[in-house]
Amino acid sequence: MSNYKIILSGGGTGGHIYPAIAIANELKSRFPDAKFLFVGALDRMEMEKVPQAGYEIEGLWISGIQRKLTLKNLTFPFKLLISLLRSRKIIKTFQPNVVIGTGGFASGPLLKMAISKGVPSLIQEQNSYPGITNKLLAKKVNRICVAYEGLEAYFPKEKIVLTGNPIREDLLDIENKHIEGKDAFTLIHSKHTLLILGGSLGARRVNQLIENELEYFQSQNIQLIWQCGKLYYNQYKQYNALENVQVHAFLNNMDMAYAAADVIISRAGASSVSELCIVGKPVIFIPSPNVAEDHQTKNAKAITDKNAAILIKENELDSEFENHFTELMLSLEKREELGQNIKQLALVNATKDIVDEVEKLLKSK
Repeated sequence: MSNYKIILSGGGTGGHIYPAIAIANELKSRFPDAKFLFVGALDRMEMEKVPQAGYEIEGLWISGIQRKLTLKNLTFPFKLLISLLRSRKIIKTFQPNVVIGTGGFASGPLLKMAISKGVPSLIQEQNSYPGITNKLLAKKVNRICVAYEGLEAYFPKEKIVLTGNPIREDLLDIENKHIEGKDAFTLIHSKHTLLILGGSLGARRVNQLIENELEYFQSQNIQLIWQCGKLYYNQYKQYNALENVQVHAFLNNMDMAYAAADVIISRAGASSVSELCIVGKPVIFIPSPNVAEDHQTKNAKAITDKNAAILIKENELDSEFENHFTELMLSLEKREELGQNIKQLALVNATKDIVDEVEKLLKSK
């Protein structure tokens, strides 16, 4: 049987959406007759990104619990109840053979209802420190695919499979594209290139740092590909007038940007960390402190503990950044060591390995 029905749920950020789409694409290539349905949160980016990828999506009226006391928290029980009822209806109507959760608000109610109806279920945990939704679901799901070692502290050991995070296929082949990458961005080949990544929306503190350091970068003769995010583009696009500086709201050709880079500054969201392991370039992580359970710092630490990247916290940037950066640029040996070490942490077959686990669940019924 290959006309399976599969529900995927996850969203809120690109880190939950893109892995779900990668898993769906791999499943579709194995089971061309399968039917797919995504379930996301209304008003979040999945409602736009999933249809762009060619899949149907249903939205739930759900949001997370705010960590401080707000009016939004008062509506949470109602949203949760309505989302549970809506999820039950989706499960009953679509009748999936398996459900897959990649994290985010919507995956909680959907997976809870699927489990209660006896539908085989799998969650994919991207972070080194699990979110609350996946921790609550872990006891009941059939399989948990993880990207980091040591998650037995949070999940039942017998359900865990170390797979890694799904990443874009085009990144597996950038090793010999350094020249092509620099040409794609019309960069000067004899200069070092710094790539700055703040996520799709952008990272305010990272952008402030780069703005403050522009003179320093100019004095070091370093050229910049600065992805500042769509929220900040109007604020920083003026710097396109400077020599050696390119400001982008968003990078559509990420493979070429990675290929062109000699050094990368990045946030430490789970998907970014997984991509950077594949890319194998020296990285300075500046984790966002404004995410649930501070998981970006934990993701970055999992890498830096293995001497595979540099971690600078936001509140240390003013005192620490220039020292670390100068040291890195002065030592080719250090850059090569970090690049080689981070590449050893890459799990390149993540998507296929996760789908192997999904396939086992499909065939177990």
